[in-house]
Amino acid sequence: MPHNEYPCYLAGRPVAPNYDLEVTDKYTGRVAARVPLADAAMIDRAIEAAVKAAEPMRRLAAFERRDILLHCTSQFSERKDELAEVLCIEAGKPIRDSRGEVARLIDTFRTAAEEATRIIGEVLPLDISARARNYHGMWKRVPIGPCSFISPFNFPLNLAAHKVAPALAAGCPFVLKPASRTPIGALLIGEVLAGAGLPDGAFSVLPCSRDDAELLTTDERLKLLSFTGSPEVGWDLKARAGRKKVVLELGGNAACIVDEDWDLDDAVARIIIGAFYQSGQSCISVQRILVHESVYEALKQRLVSATRALKMGDPHEEDIFIGPIISEGEAIRIEQWIRSALEAGATLLCGGNRDGVMVEATLLEDVPQDQPVSCQEVFGPVAVLSKFRDFDDALARVNDSAYGLQAGVFTRDLYKAQRAWDVLEVGGVIIGDVPSWRVDHMPYGGVKESGLGREGIRFAIEDMTEIRLMAIRTP
Repeated sequence: MPHNEYPCYLAGRPVAPNYDLEVTDKYTGRVAARVPLADAAMIDRAIEAAVKAAEPMRRLAAFERRDILLHCTSQFSERKDELAEVLCIEAGKPIRDSRGEVARLIDTFRTAAEEATRIIGEVLPLDISARARNYHGMWKRVPIGPCSFISPFNFPLNLAAHKVAPALAAGCPFVLKPASRTPIGALLIGEVLAGAGLPDGAFSVLPCSRDDAELLTTDERLKLLSFTGSPEVGWDLKARAGRKKVVLELGGNAACIVDEDWDLDDAVARIIIGAFYQSGQSCISVQRILVHESVYEALKQRLVSATRALKMGDPHEEDIFIGPIISEGEAIRIEQWIRSALEAGATLLCGGNRDGVMVEATLLEDVPQDQPVSCQEVFGPVAVLSKFRDFDDALARVNDSAYGLQAGVFTRDLYKAQRAWDVLEVGGVIIGDVPSWRVDHMPYGGVKESGLGREGIRFAIEDMTEIRLMAIRTP
């Protein structure tokens, strides 16, 4: 870890009232750094500062918001190696994947800089009837005001960026609570923001306990809550959020269909990444793989061989693909879910073993549909295979889920692709690739238990702004 201690950021300034939160190296389990743990009083002060900063933030010109974001982009680019090293340690993310997330962080802020100058409105014709003959209208978007953000552990940089960057583009002050297991990436974003020339109090980055974070949900001074995490926590927060707008990016058990006309080597190469990238700790990780019966055995053979070839170990090593699970408790849960499926009659194709925080890349088949590895979110390196004969039946099976984040469909048939887009109850349908694919400016989010609202810079800005109409009467 580049440093042993990191301050948090209260009203735009570094503070260190304590260093009570220990951040561990997720591979070794040793304490790597310490950061402050904010209390409820600090959260209250942060909200008060954000309220005071709302008007100065609203007055920033589009070019000023753009330049703040470009400053951040430049700083992240200069510090990309440091950021990747921090990710590798605090999240246990393999170093190549850590570099990839830093690249996405830069993309997200750069896209936000571009969008900051094109938050547009419309001229709206009002003369739809005789009574409105002499009226003209137009509308624009204005910042919603102070926001609260709660980000998860699995993408500590980029998923925080998907809240912070559009808020800056829109002109909204904010308070960010990063995940307690991986707070340092967000604190480094705060360090960069502290030198970006923002109005006083425009941002705070405060690691804290769930209890002390209560004000981020309930305080009516805040106008929007954006949460990324588990469905159980997310829907509970929404129920207690009062009148503020709520955006939820929650879980999934993403499915992938492989039809008979697709190149199997290509499908396997993509599914390996989709299912086992950062040990499956992604809400759009490939969890359910539905394969046409005519190619099922051939794809299974290739997929098992490719899965067994994945190297597991120290995430600092360049050729490691499978790193640690975020905690031993989560690794134990994943192992228990695998055992439960096997006891219920599933067949283990490969993997299935755990050593501390390390869980092997695992493939199962013949898994009963009511098993957690099939119907819940594993959030680990586990995928289940099944076969289908009829494409419409496969679509129905994808929809037979409490979740609906993204789905992948490998097909060359234009009409099947269109039908999948029409029928699948998800936020995004990815044709010719895995559901795990995302580029950072696209609308991203889910339906059903998977969430509410959309991220992706332009779409997040829509949530962080309100429409204000002006109607003009000409006497």
